[in-house]
Amino acid sequence: MNLRNRIPVAVALLATLISVAGCNKKRTPPSAPPPPGLTSLPAAPTAQLTASPTVISEGDQTVLSWRTTDAASASIDGIGDVPASGVKTVTPSASTTYHLVAKGDGGTAEATASVTVNGKPAVVVPVKTMSAEEEFKANVQDIFFDYDAYSIRSDAQAALSRGASYLATHPDVKVVIGGYCDERGSNEYNLALGQNRADAAKNALVAAGVPAANLRVVSYGKEKPFCSEATEECWQQNRRAGFSIDR
Repeated sequence: MNLRNRIPVAVALLATLISVAGCNKKRTPPSAPPPPGLTSLPAAPTAQLTASPTVISEGDQTVLSWRTTDAASASIDGIGDVPASGVKTVTPSASTTYHLVAKGDGGTAEATASVTVNGKPAVVVPVKTMSAEEEFKANVQDIFFDYDAYSIRSDAQAALSRGASYLATHPDVKVVIGGYCDERGSNEYNLALGQNRADAAKNALVAAGVPAANLRVVSYGKEKPFCSEATEECWQQNRRAGFSIDR
């Protein structure tokens, strides 16, 4: 065979080999479609809840702040249903833990926020310091007598007992006991009656333990009345043994 005849044969043979190779090449099968009804899962909800401040005193307020996502409903214990996010001022009467629940197609999410409630702070009332005169008057009080009499009445016993207790614990306090009378009767008579009233008060204090040396008596009769009206109520005010600090 000459060269001219060999060329067509070689070309035909090469074409045959290419055809056979193309038939043997693997083909990638197409992707299978997803099964009918299969879709992506719903997103799970999230929930956040905070309180500010977290420590308050009784009667004070705190602010709740919350936020949810992918939730169909949300609620807070003690408050009820709430929007997906929001802010609310509350006044808890006791320490409380607030509970947020968010529900959706993807499930349930929860969050809590605790608030501590302390008792009301004690109110500090400033204590007024009494002067020596005020303290004396609060503890050693005047006593009163019946008309034309100087015997100690039963309603004066308690005042004398309290006065004696104070004077016994304050031995440095010296006392003047004044005898007073109402306007009826002569000056001389009322001076004597006032003296008897002052002496009766002194004797009662001494019997209760007050040193006699700390007590001085004086009669004012009807010369220094506490009330000037001519009535029994006024006269009763003037029939007394009065106590004051001896300066």
